[in-house]
Amino acid sequence: MDAIEPIDAAGPSASTGPSHATEPLLRELVGAVLREERLRQGRTLARLAAASGVSMQHLSDVERGRKDPSSEVLAAIIGALGLSVYEIGDRVAALRRSPAALRVLDLTAAGPRELPLPGPTAASPGALATGPVLLSVA
Repeated sequence: MDAIEPIDAAGPSASTGPSHATEPLLRELVGAVLREERLRQGRTLARLAAASGVSMQHLSDVERGRKDPSSEVLAAIIGALGLSVYEIGDRVAALRRSPAALRVLDLTAAGPRELPLPGPTAASPGALATGPVLLSVA
């Protein structure tokens, strides 16, 4: 697998355009930023779920980019993390400006392997990537 495959629990649809095969979905980027902040704060899913009032399963799905959070759910999660919607937006935008900060792992291979980011934002081969992780399970 040489490209990022979107994680779409609903499966393929007529609205899925060709750009989804080359770019991560917004829900995947937001989820990666939320997970990174939760881990940075040393919090478990259970503690953040309790603090935000969002079920642990739904929070996990949001972090993994499997579910699009409503604006209310997103506000509850970022509020519990002590962030603002503007900070989340800035961090998502920073992933585009600094692609080396984003790692994409393919879990479908014989063993987990890191994938290059597609398009003009691709990090140079062999560059050490740290930061949020998008998982490719397609």
